[in-house]
Amino acid sequence: MPYKFLKDVAIADVAFEASGRTLKELFESAGLAVTNTMVRDLKKVRPKVTKTIKLRSDSLESLLFNFLQEIIFLKDAKQLLLSKFSVKIDEKKLLLAGKASGEKLDMEKHELTVDVKAVTYHNFELKKEKNRWVARVILDV
Repeated sequence: MPYKFLKDVAIADVAFEASGRTLKELFESAGLAVTNTMVRDLKKVRPKVTKTIKLRSDSLESLLFNFLQEIIFLKDAKQLLLSKFSVKIDEKKLLLAGKASGEKLDMEKHELTVDVKAVTYHNFELKKEKNRWVARVILDV
């Protein structure tokens, strides 16, 4: 699993650590972690609908933050759960371009766990450790 949930980091919220050999892998893993916070079984979220995501930011940290916020926005505004991500990250221009696929929320099919309201900046971290990118994220639930 390219992400893991962290216990004892946030009492009332959900924390996770995502990693990847590349920024692409890290962003995609973090996207899966956000959806998996909301839905017990990601395998039940089929990639039926695809959304294009394009973001520009002033730092890699805020690019990741905004990407995760976009996943939450699509869940809230479009009732869309996302389970597949394919992104390209331009580190120099601080751009993200990609696609996210999933399906409409179906209460009969998708067992929901918690409602993620937002990504927080509390202890938010993105760094390169040796040959891996690692992010620590706390979600407000």
